Amino acid sequence: MTNVIDVNCDMGESFGAYTMGRDDEAVLSISSASIACGFHASDPMVMDRTVRLCRDHHVGVGAHPGYPDLLGFGRRFLNISEAELQQYVVYQVGALQGFLSMYGMSLQHIKLHGALYNDLVGKPDLFYGLVQRLSKAFGNPVFLTLATKQAALLKEKASLEGLRIALEVFPDRQYNDEGELIPREQTGVVLNNPELIARRAVAMVLKKGFESINGRWIDVDVDTLCIHGDNPGSIAAARMIVDALTREGIKIKPLGEIIPR
Repeated sequence: MTNVIDVNCDMGESFGAYTMGRDDEAVLSISSASIACGFHASDPMVMDRTVRLCRDHHVGVGAHPGYPDLLGFGRRFLNISEAELQQYVVYQVGALQGFLSMYGMSLQHIKLHGALYNDLVGKPDLFYGLVQRLSKAFGNPVFLTLATKQAALLKEKASLEGLRIALEVFPDRQYNDEGELIPREQTGVVLNNPELIARRAVAMVLKKGFESINGRWIDVDVDTLCIHGDNPGSIAAARMIVDALTREGIKIKPLGEIIPR
């Protein structure tokens, strides 16, 4: 059983006149934040405000780049080339890094968003190539990906090259029997009950695994738990998760401390 875990939240997803998430509440119960960079959500004012919020609460900050799909919230697949993928991500991460530099903060991690995240889970070579290229550009941040057996092997390979990958689980999402996230379009695969989400999160850490939607046990290594900022049930579960893990002797720390350079 691990004795340390990161709790991350997708944040800064408001834009213009539209408010999404409960960032002021979420930041009180997390150790890392993935901030939207303007393609699927957010805008410069929101990015600035969210970076300052994380600074004031000593939360590690990462970029949350996605497809250029504001209307679809980045949850629709776009057929783009590998070169476009790299340039889209560099553009977005660079924007966030500007705000971080302005406040004397460093980029802790990069976590792809939505359909882009899910697409690269099934394309480990493409994901790993992105890790190699962007590590040079942004000072070797941690790269988050879905916790699977294949991803665990990628993490081992990356560590031998001095690169950093973190394995992530989602307590408010249902998984199939292969340990992959079931698409949101299916009914009942996004959980909204805070107590249930909290129980699943604690079990994922303590037991190093979870049950699929069909009851199959999936073993995984876990570095970080994701609290979805746009899911009120997940936000409400955050404090329960932290309190329960603390009672079990698990320390909550930012990813940058869990996966050192």
